[in-house]
Amino acid sequence: MSVDLVGECDLCWCATTPCARAERAYVLIGDTDVVRVEQQLRRGGLACPSCGAGLTPWGHGRPREVRGDLGARLFLRPRRTRCSGCRVTHVLLAELVVPQRMDATEVIGAGLEIAALGMGHRAIAAPLGRVDGTVCGWLRRFRLRAEEVRRHFTVVLVAVADDPVMPDAAGSPLSDAVSTVAAAHRAASTRWPDMHTVSRWEFAGRAEDFKSSETVVML
Repeated sequence: MSVDLVGECDLCWCATTPCARAERAYVLIGDTDVVRVEQQLRRGGLACPSCGAGLTPWGHGRPREVRGDLGARLFLRPRRTRCSGCRVTHVLLAELVVPQRMDATEVIGAGLEIAALGMGHRAIAAPLGRVDGTVCGWLRRFRLRAEEVRRHFTVVLVAVADDPVMPDAAGSPLSDAVSTVAAAHRAASTRWPDMHTVSRWEFAGRAEDFKSSETVVML
């Protein structure tokens, strides 16, 4: 399984380098099966994103609660690991979790899609059952990265589609980024049918390199 490194701060999609302020890093993995991940970890199947050496078990991170859709509560205790080479510690997170966010990837993605339709943060917060400030944080962070996200998923779209069709301009950088993520997800689903079982925002958390059949995790 491939992994990618992001810093321990409130990064959004497409974060591919460690944060300079992070004291440790999250390793994001494209698998929510705890048993399978544990098996891979114990047999050296997960590599350190810094030096490539095998990751080894190193206890657990603090328990955390992630707010899902429709009032669902997800209780997680992330696995902590240590690199057998450089000795740096990492925390494993599944694609449904955004580092330093209390809300699941799907919920934040739904908010971004509503924002792409031109709705304001109050109109987004109400149906999602979130306070205004929380939604403002999502939108502010994504807008800072919107052009980077659009460019990245344009590359993904071209890499995976036999005849890529670029989405029309949507009227704002945020809307353009959201529509490009959706187009890349459709192209990936056409190429790999199993991708139909993965939502577009879980896909956004995975998609770093679709030039091969392997899924590389990225968020």
